[in-house]
Formats: sequence, structure tokens, C-alpha cells
Amino acid sequence: MKLKQLEGLLGGLQQFSNPKAELEQYPTGPHIASRMLYTAENSFGDVTDKVVADFGCGCGTLGVAAALLDAERVIGIDIDSQSLELASLNAEELELDMDYIQCDIKNLGLRAEVVDTVVMNPPFGTRKKGADMDFLSVALKIASQAVYSLHKTSTRDHVKRAALQHFNASSAEVICEIVHAKTNCIKRRCWGSFWRV
Repeated sequence: MKLKQLEGLLGGLQQFSNPKAELEQYPTGPHIASRMLYTAENSFGDVTDKVVADFGCGCGTLGVAAALLDAERVIGIDIDSQSLELASLNAEELELDMDYIQCDIKNLGLRAEVVDTVVMNPPFGTRKKGADMDFLSVALKIASQAVYSLHKTSTRDHVKRAALQHFNASSAEVICEIVHAKTNCIKRRCWGSFWRV
């Protein structure tokens, strides 16, 4: 699948009509989602024929992208039942087969199951300090190959240091950086990262 086609399909997904601020629900835009998953597959081979978990899947954008890129299996995980319903509707609309688990990421018990790649746009930790690090810690324990995640630019050094020193990532690389389109403000800048397990 070509990048523009992937972005176009993701652009048609339903988004949150009433996002929950306490869960830091915000959509992952089709531009960054398509580029993140396209890079994961075309530069690193981490999507096609792999088991991919979408942590904090929300409306399912990253998981849908993985499914469109021929992941063997996609598992969407979220604490919010309404998010899982929306993600399921988005997958059904595109006739994609995906699985869903409702749970707090800290209580995730996928160790018995093989997950090759984790993709995520975690809470940035603005409502609950350290939420982004909880997601990253669990992702690096679960994934057998790689983790792709989005984080605030202001936290880049801290997140990379924690991944390498405390969460046992073997490498950490920034694969892209974006400015939030609505605010075009430095405070809302985020970056996509790639963690090799």
C-alpha cells in the first residue's frame, strides 16, 4: 500500500465526539499515523505478518494502519469501553479483523502471547504524571521486536534515557518530529520514536 493511500484511508476514520480529558484522549492524526506505521514497515519490517498491539488505541488509528499494512494480527488495548467501540466500528467500516482488550495498561497480562510490535500514542502525562512512562515500560516488556510511540518534544531526553537505562531498550531513535497542526505551538510539539527491544 502506498503512503498516500494509507493516509487517505486513515483520514476517513471516525474520531472522538466527546474526548475525555482525564484520559488525555486526543486523536492520532492520519498524517503522523500513516508515516509512523509506513516507516515501521518499509524501513524496519515491523508490521506485515507481525502481531501488533496498539496501546491506548482510542479510535484505533494506529491499529487500523497496522491492519491495512497486513499485520498478521492487531490487538487494540484501551481502558475506555467507548474508545474500544469506536475503534471496532472503524475497523468494521474498512472490513478489518482486529481484536480488543479492555484494561488498564499497567494490568496488561500479554506475556503468554507473542506481540512483535507495539504502537502507541500514550497519554503525555499532563493529567496523570508518569502515564507516558507507564505505557513505555509495559510496551518494552511486551514487545519482542520494537515499540513505536509518540511523546512531547519537551520530554525527549527523559524518555530516551528511561527507555535505555531503566526499561532495557537496546536502542532508541527519533523517526520523525511534528508540530501540532491546530496550535503550531512549541508546547504541543511531539515526536515519534522507535525503540528496538
